[in-house]
Amino acid sequence: MRQKFLLLLLTLGLWSNLTQTTYAQFGPPGGGPGGPGGFGRQEQLGRKKEEFTGVADDAPKGNGKVSGLLIDSTSGKPVEFATIALINVKTNKPIDGTTSDAKGHFALTKLAPGDYRLQYSFIGYKNLDSKQFTVAKGTDLNMGSVKLPADVRTLGEVVVTGQAAVIEEKVDRLVFNADKDMTAKGGDASDVLKRVPMLSVDLDGNVSLRGSQNIRVLINNKPSTIVAANVADALKQLPADMIKSVEVITSPSAKYDAEGAAGIINIITKKNTLHGLTLNVDAGVGLRASNLGLNGSYRQGKLGITLGGFGRAMYNRASSTLDQTTLVGGQLLRTSQQGTAFDKPVFGQYTLGFDYDLAKDQSLSANVRFGTRNFVQQQTQLTNSYIADSLLSMTNRDVNRKDLSNSVDMNIDYVRTFKPQQEWSISTQYSRTGLTNNFYADLLNNADVLTGRQQNINNNTNQEFTIQTDYQTPIKKNQLLEFGGKAIMRKVDSDYRYLVGRGTGDLANDPTNPAGTLAYNQNIGAGYISYTYVTPSKYTFKVGTRYEYTGISATQSTELRSNAQLNIPSYSNLVPSINVSKNLKAGSTLKAAYNRRIQRPGLQQLNPNPNAANPQMIMVGNPTLSPELTDNFELSLSSTIKKTYLNTSLFGRLTNNAITQIRIPSDTLAGSIITTFQNIGIQRTYGANVFFNTNITPKWSINGGLDGYYQYMQGLTQGADGKSITISNSGVSIGGRLMSQLQLDKGWSAQVFSFFRGPNPQLQGTMGSFYMYSLGVRKDLASKRGSIGLAAENFIGNGVTMRTNLSTPILSQVNVNHLYNSNVKLTFTYRIGKMTFEEQRRKGRSVNNDDVKGGEGGGDGGQQQQAAPAGGGGRPR
Repeated sequence: MRQKFLLLLLTLGLWSNLTQTTYAQFGPPGGGPGGPGGFGRQEQLGRKKEEFTGVADDAPKGNGKVSGLLIDSTSGKPVEFATIALINVKTNKPIDGTTSDAKGHFALTKLAPGDYRLQYSFIGYKNLDSKQFTVAKGTDLNMGSVKLPADVRTLGEVVVTGQAAVIEEKVDRLVFNADKDMTAKGGDASDVLKRVPMLSVDLDGNVSLRGSQNIRVLINNKPSTIVAANVADALKQLPADMIKSVEVITSPSAKYDAEGAAGIINIITKKNTLHGLTLNVDAGVGLRASNLGLNGSYRQGKLGITLGGFGRAMYNRASSTLDQTTLVGGQLLRTSQQGTAFDKPVFGQYTLGFDYDLAKDQSLSANVRFGTRNFVQQQTQLTNSYIADSLLSMTNRDVNRKDLSNSVDMNIDYVRTFKPQQEWSISTQYSRTGLTNNFYADLLNNADVLTGRQQNINNNTNQEFTIQTDYQTPIKKNQLLEFGGKAIMRKVDSDYRYLVGRGTGDLANDPTNPAGTLAYNQNIGAGYISYTYVTPSKYTFKVGTRYEYTGISATQSTELRSNAQLNIPSYSNLVPSINVSKNLKAGSTLKAAYNRRIQRPGLQQLNPNPNAANPQMIMVGNPTLSPELTDNFELSLSSTIKKTYLNTSLFGRLTNNAITQIRIPSDTLAGSIITTFQNIGIQRTYGANVFFNTNITPKWSINGGLDGYYQYMQGLTQGADGKSITISNSGVSIGGRLMSQLQLDKGWSAQVFSFFRGPNPQLQGTMGSFYMYSLGVRKDLASKRGSIGLAAENFIGNGVTMRTNLSTPILSQVNVNHLYNSNVKLTFTYRIGKMTFEEQRRKGRSVNNDDVKGGEGGGDGGQQQQAAPAGGGGRPR
């Protein structure tokens, strides 16, 4: 039973040297992490015998001694930092223990007379018991060389009987094990996120959590400046094959940046901690996308190096229709538009990282990540305008859009461990992204004769430097104190201009759209303190507060006005958080949480460039936006009933000064709609989630869920007289998903997945519903060195259609988008090289700036470790 429990903890990611002696102090497996007096992790790095957590303080003493040497049964190398427990054969309970040193030697001294046996244990090796022996007065017994046999189940990934849980729950988050999803192979991160409970991904790849897009997405606990510009495109740079799990953090603790009103999504990529040299090849070919990835790793002694590259090319078609009516000068102007688009995006990312053990209690790690996006789109737009059923104008546009970017993230992390649970770390990161968002349009008449040309040039840079330090220390055996500080220095620059011309000749500056620049500087200073307490009655309390000060200076220039200072005041926020969990009987857990979050505007919302690639739907940012404040409440109950895991939750989200899209008629082009962003006022969201995972047989599992929420919004818009008026809207949105996995004989497996999202209320209307489904099969190659898979998505019919309705006192709009996203793809993976087991190494923490609206992250996640009572939230992510 205890060995099975150890494997379960490994599957949950709690990589610590738990042994039967640990259970003696922290309670039996039924108590689990979060039992009375227990921490969720214990680390065995070079600690002294008196620090060994499983030793009873009142163990009998004498002058006996037992010593020996632990070696790997295959390589013959010493096994360092393994756990040795001294078991009393009469009671079958541990009474003393120690760990092996860097050369594999161990010794137990001051032993009282009695009959004993030793139990040897370490991650990656099978538990081994010695023969019974007797210690008498003055006994000095040498056990010789003890060969520990490797546990092949942990070479690469832990394998337990049946299938690992697809959904796991921790004190402040829900974990989706994405590496069990075969239909996402050959895809990207957005394909994986479609399958994660509480998340939904629309047809454009935008991610929302419980109906809100005000989230922060991290990749291996780190941000990247590129996602501040476009979340959907940034996720396409991360291959699905490299994603191990996705963490949905609905109630972040004070250690997290205060940004992300609805919560945080943390994407954990696969990484190995083995010893040797490997090369992984991932390739895929499909009707809508193809990909190729190469990832290598090398580890020898104290040094580990990783090098990877991934490329993905896509080709999609889409069509749309637009019917809108606007009130112009007391008359109704009706506009209809038919459009087609052909997308040819190419994404890539390249990473280089290393980690080095400076000493047993000190480590240094560094990582460089380069990302690129080349999004090219060809559009055709046929637009007709009518007044009183009389044709006013007809316009035909051929548009070429280019959305290009390159980003680099560099970080260095250092961590010093003083003793188990006590450590200090310092992390630094520099990120820079250059973005180009241009379009070129040819204007044609009804005879397809070129009558004019238009070009928009918009270059942006987004850079930031971050330094943070964190310290944590245990207080007694059931309390943990954490505190730290952080500084972020950001700079955003935007340079834009419009050029126009006739059918021939050079292009000249457009007098109706003056050129301009934006220089936006944001400096953030933050400090936090967090305290975790586990009671004897199995309550876990994690409380904390975070203070953040934000200073902003911004200037905007146009051809008519130079270096105009924008009046954006600095602000400070005190952000409390409370997480409470209670372990009930029969493996159930009850949780309650409250936290306050702030949401700063991102680059898309700030950029003042009027993007008129489609002149009927112009997008322009608002550099004077203020942050929004949200209070989150959550109550959840999870339980395991026989073979079924069930989670239910109720939540509420109260937002003031909410940043929301607003659509208003253009002053310069009749029938045109401008989409911008404003702090509209109020948003109230109340909802519930139900998720389940059940193993019908050891090889057949089904999981799914249903979620719904009610949302009320109130804000300002333009009335018929041109003055601002207050409007409100409310509605209910329901969504769900269902996935089934089946393991077959001879390495075959199959999976089916389906998802739907109902209409979503907005301040000025309703966004339409959408759905998706997929079916996949996979065959593992010999020795599981690779696999071949075939998957199909939305293969019935001709794609997905989404209908959006907008309505205000002066405009109404119906927009229908049709995405031809039927897809069949063939995937192939193979692993070259040989690895042998090596103990998990301590790595530094990493910077994670989870503080920009719509922002997400990138980088290497090898530097995370949880060290909190009762699984209480772990490190900042």
